[in-house]
Amino acid sequence: MKIKLLFIYSLVAGAVSTSQAQTILPLDPAVRTGKLANGFTYYIRHNEEPKNRVMMYLVNKAGSVLEDEDQRGLAHFMEHMSFNGTKHFPHNELVNYLQKAGVRFGADINAYTSFDETVYELPIPSDKPELLKGGLEIMRDWAHEALLDSGEIDKERGVVLEEKRLGKGAGERMQRQYWPVILNNSRYTVRIPIGLDTVLDNFKRPTIARFYNDWYRPDLQAIIVVGDINVDQIEAAIKQQFADLKNPVHERVRTKYTVPLTGKNQFIAVTDKEMTTTEAEILIKHKAPELKIAADYRIALVHGLFDQMLSGRYAELLRKSDPPFVSGSAGISGFMGGLDAYDVSVRAKPGELEKGLKAVWRETERLKRFGFTSTELERAKTAYMNGMESAIKEKSKTNSSSYVKEYQAYFLTNTAAPGIEMEYQLTKEDLPNITLKDVNNLAANYIINTNRDILILAPQKDRGSLPDEATVNSWIKAVEAEALTPYKDDVSSKPLLSAMPAAGKIKSEELNKELNITTITLSNGVKVLLKPTDFKNDQIIFSSFAAGGTSLYSDADYQSATNAAGIVSAGGVGNYNTGELSKYLEDKQLSVRPYIAEQFQGVNGGSTPKDLETAMQMIYAYFTEPREDTAIFKGMIARSKAGMANRASDPSSVFSDTVSAVLGSYNVRRTGPTLQKLDQINPDRAYQIYKERFADASNFTFTFVGSIDMNTIKPLLEKYLGALPVTGIHEEAKDLNIHPPTGKIEKTVYKGSEPKATVYLVYAGQYDYSPENNTKMDAMKEVLEIRLLQRLREDESGVYSPGVQENTSLQPQQRYSFLIHFGCAPQNVERLIASTLDEISKLKTDGPLPENIGKWRAEDKTSFEPQLKTNGFWLGYLNGQLQNGQDLNEVKNYNSLLDAVKPDDIKIMAGKYLSGNNYIRLVLMPAIN
Repeated sequence: MKIKLLFIYSLVAGAVSTSQAQTILPLDPAVRTGKLANGFTYYIRHNEEPKNRVMMYLVNKAGSVLEDEDQRGLAHFMEHMSFNGTKHFPHNELVNYLQKAGVRFGADINAYTSFDETVYELPIPSDKPELLKGGLEIMRDWAHEALLDSGEIDKERGVVLEEKRLGKGAGERMQRQYWPVILNNSRYTVRIPIGLDTVLDNFKRPTIARFYNDWYRPDLQAIIVVGDINVDQIEAAIKQQFADLKNPVHERVRTKYTVPLTGKNQFIAVTDKEMTTTEAEILIKHKAPELKIAADYRIALVHGLFDQMLSGRYAELLRKSDPPFVSGSAGISGFMGGLDAYDVSVRAKPGELEKGLKAVWRETERLKRFGFTSTELERAKTAYMNGMESAIKEKSKTNSSSYVKEYQAYFLTNTAAPGIEMEYQLTKEDLPNITLKDVNNLAANYIINTNRDILILAPQKDRGSLPDEATVNSWIKAVEAEALTPYKDDVSSKPLLSAMPAAGKIKSEELNKELNITTITLSNGVKVLLKPTDFKNDQIIFSSFAAGGTSLYSDADYQSATNAAGIVSAGGVGNYNTGELSKYLEDKQLSVRPYIAEQFQGVNGGSTPKDLETAMQMIYAYFTEPREDTAIFKGMIARSKAGMANRASDPSSVFSDTVSAVLGSYNVRRTGPTLQKLDQINPDRAYQIYKERFADASNFTFTFVGSIDMNTIKPLLEKYLGALPVTGIHEEAKDLNIHPPTGKIEKTVYKGSEPKATVYLVYAGQYDYSPENNTKMDAMKEVLEIRLLQRLREDESGVYSPGVQENTSLQPQQRYSFLIHFGCAPQNVERLIASTLDEISKLKTDGPLPENIGKWRAEDKTSFEPQLKTNGFWLGYLNGQLQNGQDLNEVKNYNSLLDAVKPDDIKIMAGKYLSGNNYIRLVLMPAIN
């Protein structure tokens, strides 16, 4: 568990001794660290979660903020070039090498460039010595062995420009206007990582080589290696690989840039014709200190409690029958450039900006004036300690990625990373001594009247009605002059359930020894599968289902049916309304939510073993004591309508709704949301439908996976699940026959002002469902994606990241869908579609390259093995098999299915399922002026 925010030393009167408070927190002793003579730093840790895997990160203290004026965008471009030719992997051989080793480009191997850093990520199997050696060789190449071939640079220009194109839209256009204001015209304002078209289009090799030689240097670099490895061997290999890296002879100073605090207040209102909501944000910026010593850690605890309590108050406002905004929040968070900020934000209802802004500021003023209550603080402290106790229990099961992120922050920003044991000890010592004065002082110190920025974003059509700075300031002053009352923390002392259930009995048990799954049938007919695992030490997750869902209701009732579970959940459960329930659960670690889907209904959730009985009580309550809260319902509908008011202005929403409608043959259950559909929701009917769906538990199957104690869970199953109601109806879901239309269909949506297009190509139809065909379909998806990545991105430089998705179903019909999608320049749509169809044609006539089948097989095996060690995989797998009536032991044959796939199998599948007889082409193009 890591506290990631930065805080102010002087905010809290610490209850620790001076010597303890000033103690520098040591780096976690479980990590091996060192610095070579050239300044290159390393962090190495042995960790077996997941087994036989290692994560390697190369972290550079070099980002876009270091670019010269003629290099704007080249820090990010340099990241791309590291994948397009290095000493040991020329051209595109690096991606090819890793794919053959089972590492997916984008999903596994990746990188990012920010203002202050560039980070390369490489997760690989650690049980193959040659691959482990190759991984370190790749790290060395990334550190300073890029070839920067001029031909490769020219090919990559189009890819980077396409990545930039994907980010264009209302948000990016408005950001360009308000960024200089909130960043106080600092260097960050003019060094956005994606860069300038004029630079990206025209720079020559020497310009990017200058950035590379100046900033990719060992004294600004670190390698982080965490995983199932021998630390001594890795350390020796790192010293051998990186010791001869040299810093530049004429070394440029690595300036640490910041966002300056001017002491001024600022205001800006920005509009855009594609903006769909009116939003306001008040940022009060502060200098953020380092998190290095024990006293800082105590401040971090205070901050965590502060934000937790404050978020609860804003959540209460949303539960009103007439909420004053669509959404609103406040809290202290990291900003950038050495700052953090108290951030108050609101998404207002149309025409109600004043009401919404006053509402969010009123809670801020109430907090500043009266502070928190003792009951809020005690709940928050209990919840925080519970979280730490769970984290310490899971210390042996912590994923390597968590450690990598900690050491990365330690290297980049000197943020302390003392390890969970020390954090737990500090929390135990500090938490009991934190007082109301401590947390209330945060408000006094952060909510001030200087260094305050007010930002308003709104649809262009509302420009004339937006307030100016003086008006907004008058709203704030009006709230500050109000006669407010202190916050009242209403907490119920009632039990969750109105009456304890009459327990049932375990009727039968059956053990699947190979999968270690016990199937229990209870006396009321409820079926329960239990799979104890040691993947986590403090986690149990569960899911349940029964056939029926919204398929049993008419189109007239559909909106009430599909929203019924959400409406009931929002109203609370048992003796507690939603506000009381939120406070009751705050110091517990569990989540329980009912759902009603098209074919099934059920309850999903999870808990720690400690809170499992409370989770069972909630399951029982959602079956037997659901609540109908008409006031909450009215508030939900009001906010939904407000949030939908300008949906038609957003190109992506319009296109998404069109795609859904076309693929659903314009069935009312597949078309996009509308105000008319919201009006069709009847709360009484929704409540009735909900009770009908959960009236008969005898048709339900529950699955529990995780750190299960069989002796503990069985009495709970009898007490709560064994007491669920039974009617014996045993309903079955209906087949609604909602499928993509047959034949060839083309539809183009013209929406948006940016020169960007989105392409969806869909093949769909009837399918011969079987484990063998499902594996072949997955292989076909992967080999086509490999080819499209090579052709559309690498060869034609026309896209950033083409994607392929496939879906197969057994119930209610055997069906498949196969989707290809990418974004591109409008003028390239026809060419790139033609190239895509050509690759599909090759797949049908020639089949895939054997090496691409090998890449798919390696990638699937590499990713599948760690999945088998996660609770989430097993819960999803078991539910899927049970819902489809398939053999639970099928998982044991997965690798055999992978090995059996041959190129000719894919050729046959492509000819059958990508024939083009059922082909839908959907394209989003800019609006025609």
